[in-house]
Amino acid sequence: MSPILSQLYHDGLMEAVSVEQTSVFAAAQQFARIEGILPAPESSHAIKAAIDEALMCKETGEEKTILFGLTGTGYFDMVAYQKFNDGEMSDYIPTDEELQKSFDRLPKVDL
Repeated sequence: MSPILSQLYHDGLMEAVSVEQTSVFAAAQQFARIEGILPAPESSHAIKAAIDEALMCKETGEEKTILFGLTGTGYFDMVAYQKFNDGEMSDYIPTDEELQKSFDRLPKVDL
């Protein structure tokens, strides 16, 4: 993670969230219909989180400025959008054991 993002996270000025892939693409399509921009999947994660935050504020009545980064374009990942639209996309969450196997295969780096 970049030093700036790490510091913002450390200072509590931003937070990390995890969202399911299918809900990310649903939010991306909603954004595309409303804004006329097909976002790249990586930006769509931020869009989903921003929508969720806005809905929470609507529910609680809290006024908040919500900022997210829109980068790239979804035109370069049309296969992913096609899989979502065809119902072929699934939400896969690796287990702790699967993650550990991957971590164990990472090269050791001396700092």
